[in-house]
Amino acid sequence: MNPRCIENEMPKADYGMGMDMMGAQPSCSSVCPPVYECPTERVCQRVIVHEVPHVVPINTKIINHHVYRHTYTPCYTTSECDTCENVYDPCGGKNF
Repeated sequence: MNPRCIENEMPKADYGMGMDMMGAQPSCSSVCPPVYECPTERVCQRVIVHEVPHVVPINTKIINHHVYRHTYTPCYTTSECDTCENVYDPCGGKNF
């Protein structure tokens, strides 16, 4: 027997048929110190989203293109010139 183990009496399990689960009736059991296994490592991956706000200055440049369409409207004027004529009949108006 292992000197590090401690013997304990184990009560008989009665499942209605007078036997334990395996069909045998142990009289005692040994409790040993735990066996330490090689350490294992669990990997838990997490995704952490960092929101980084960016300021983008946008300038709107407005170009005003002025088009001058010239139209011409005629403005008619009139002028008069009056002339006068004096006729002198040296004969007194008689024709010979």
